[in-house]
Amino acid sequence: MRIKLLLAILILTSFTSKASISRDSIAKNIDSISSHWENKNNVKLIFTQNSFIHWSAGGNNSISGILNVLFVRNYNNKRLAWNNELKGSYGLNKEEKRELRKTEDLVELNSTFGYRKSDESNWYYSAKFNFRTQFTNGYKYPNTEKPISKFFAPAYLFLGVGSEYSLKEHQLKIYLSPITNKTTFVYNQSLANEGAFGVDPAVYDEFGNIITEGKNAKIEFGTLVTGEWETEVMKNIKMANRLTLYSDYLHNYGNIDVNWELNFDLTINKYVTANVGSHIRFDDDIKYKEDINNDGELETLGAKIQIKQLLGVGFSYSF
Repeated sequence: MRIKLLLAILILTSFTSKASISRDSIAKNIDSISSHWENKNNVKLIFTQNSFIHWSAGGNNSISGILNVLFVRNYNNKRLAWNNELKGSYGLNKEEKRELRKTEDLVELNSTFGYRKSDESNWYYSAKFNFRTQFTNGYKYPNTEKPISKFFAPAYLFLGVGSEYSLKEHQLKIYLSPITNKTTFVYNQSLANEGAFGVDPAVYDEFGNIITEGKNAKIEFGTLVTGEWETEVMKNIKMANRLTLYSDYLHNYGNIDVNWELNFDLTINKYVTANVGSHIRFDDDIKYKEDINNDGELETLGAKIQIKQLLGVGFSYSF
């Protein structure tokens, strides 16, 4: 009887030890995998406000707000790197005796996968994916009856392969791609019929009837160059510089689309921040619209340099 009891205890102890080793092994594997991931979540709310009372120089009371969200998921394991970023921003402005107006509108997804030959190399064979569009309708104010842009009109998709030079200690990235597909989507038929954002417009007969609807997409293949640099220019002041250059092989190669963002974040404390930024864009497919005849109809003019500036103070929360 004692022998049977001793055998039972030994068997039970053996199973318990194996289960403990197995659990420890699984836990170590999970910790090892999770250690390669870098996560970042940030929500920022920026305000600007003007108020006038008996102000001799005149002026209208106004208030603006911009909500920015950023989610980053980066994976690094020796020679492999997979960087993912989802960001969105939406801003509104209310001025006295004027309708509520949109000042910011973006949803963007970036994903870059890279592989390098050695642990010492700063060059990666890379594949890059970028998608961006907007949340709500855009208008040429004060005309709010006819949208000049909508959700998925336009939307842009970039997909290509190339090489990326990365210096993590200096937060510098330069990406070069000789083969990148750019697809412009205009999934609003009224805008597509106008040929907005570079798609082929509708074909009309002599009486103004549509023979062929406008295309909802434009496909391009070309060269993509991007650069990113983030640094602390002085204590509590961080600079983020992003530049994107694209030229299409199929349509007027050498005509370069430019997208350049330069932002300075001034950290006041853990939750309060100030932001100074500028955004410059040029795309030959985006035509400037203006009611030059004062007849209520917007005339389509040529492409122009687009410039946006921002100065505001707000609240920031990272988790």
